[in-house]
Amino acid sequence: MKKTTDATRRDFLKSCVAGAVALGAGEMAIAKSAVHEAAAAKSKVIVARDANLTNGGASLDSTRVQKLLDRAMQSFFDTNDPVTPWKKLVRPGEVVGLKVNTIAGPGLSTNLELIEAVCERLKQAGVKPGNIVVWDRWNREFERVKYPISTDANRERFMGTDTRDFGYEDETLTSGTVSTRLSKLLTRTCDCMINLPVMKDHVGSGITCAMKNMYGVIENPYKLHDNNCSPYIADLYMLPAIRNKFRLSICDAFTASFEGGPSYHPQYTWKFNGLVVASDPVANDCTVWQIIERKRAEMGLKSLADVGRPATYIAVAADAQHRLGTNDPKRIAVMEI
Repeated sequence: MKKTTDATRRDFLKSCVAGAVALGAGEMAIAKSAVHEAAAAKSKVIVARDANLTNGGASLDSTRVQKLLDRAMQSFFDTNDPVTPWKKLVRPGEVVGLKVNTIAGPGLSTNLELIEAVCERLKQAGVKPGNIVVWDRWNREFERVKYPISTDANRERFMGTDTRDFGYEDETLTSGTVSTRLSKLLTRTCDCMINLPVMKDHVGSGITCAMKNMYGVIENPYKLHDNNCSPYIADLYMLPAIRNKFRLSICDAFTASFEGGPSYHPQYTWKFNGLVVASDPVANDCTVWQIIERKRAEMGLKSLADVGRPATYIAVAADAQHRLGTNDPKRIAVMEI
């Protein structure tokens, strides 16, 4: 199996000039520059919403989904053009994987309208249809959410790891507390990955989003749920094939859950009507965690920690041993648009 070396995480500035009373004009300019650089070093998280995503109907309006995705991506990449972000994200000739989440079935899985919107922009950015691979664990889960399963190399491919001639690697990899085998769709088929998780409550880890979606790329996720899934989630994300290939998370938060997850229970969901976009998986999950906690409070529920489901894996993923991103609010720039 091809091996890659760990990509170095973004270096954060150790300090930021906050200003001083007696600074001269030149010194003040330096201070402003330092503040600007410190802000640039923050992990950007875009929270984009559209209250009219269904346009008054029962189903998502694909046109509004496309516009919401464009708005989120253009804000994240600081451009006015809807295709430019995708050209910055992927390179010509790469096979691009879209790791979706289908475990909850209809009602709480990555929406097909979002997948189609992402595919449309990737193709406009020069990615051949056959070089787009939409995948998760099993084909039967794809069938439940009515994805168009296909291995046709002339069009976007939709498939589970259990598709014939794919499956899991023979080699077992170890990272900290985790020993597992990875999907060949990750290790051999796709050159880079875009993460398309769903914003959900989780019975073990508290919440599930960008990082826990990686349980869908391994053959033994059932072994990694003790102790609120910590440090398993962080240790798993440290595997080079995961850490190096995943470039961006676009969280489907059209319908989100605040209790009873990861399964779908309509009474515990709400229409957030949004997307959460980030390249830092820790900042992503930290932001989603706070959104879910606020909804729980609104619904009169105790915090996740108070009910024995603290999202402790987030702090572990940010610690000195893992350095997968930041959970420090001062180093996360959340933009709500």
